[in-house]
Amino acid sequence: MTEQRIADFWFDPSCPYTWLTSRWMTEVARVRPVEVRWHVMSLAVLNENAEVDPEGDTEGYLWMPVRLFAAVGQRYGQQALAELYTAFGTRVHQNGQWGFEGVLADAGLPEELAEAAESTEYDQVVRASHEEAIAKVGNHVGTPVISSAGVSVFGPVISRVPRGEEAGRLWDGTLLVAAVPGFHELKGRRYEEPKF
Repeated sequence: MTEQRIADFWFDPSCPYTWLTSRWMTEVARVRPVEVRWHVMSLAVLNENAEVDPEGDTEGYLWMPVRLFAAVGQRYGQQALAELYTAFGTRVHQNGQWGFEGVLADAGLPEELAEAAESTEYDQVVRASHEEAIAKVGNHVGTPVISSAGVSVFGPVISRVPRGEEAGRLWDGTLLVAAVPGFHELKGRRYEEPKF
């Protein structure tokens, strides 16, 4: 029997491509002996010193979801964080329903947790988790960051979710390529709009 492998997955919940990659990772966990551990990272933190914010987030909206996710992770743990991400991604990315209304209930969490989105109480938690991801790959990347078996990568960035053995092969190949000494970048075709 193959030994269970941990895959640490850092994500900003606002990113639609990261959402697709996260759904791929849940598929990987079905077809490979992989346990996913979820961690927040933040496009707001990543871009806060940029001359021009590539996300165009002049109002600071991107802080709100990541604060909420950090609060849930701290208070309720991994399972709750995973369930919140599924609820949020389904409503926001798949169904186009931006906001937190109903998301917490969908995840079985108390609605008053929404207050964390507008509080700075968890900002240091967000920053510490974000820095942990960036320390693995460098600050020239975005979200997601995946780390497993001593190998860390940004991405893969995908526009559709591979299923079944296709998901497993992408996982195997990602680890294989990323483990090569000196490897630092691989790109495919030009990006496509996300296909949920």
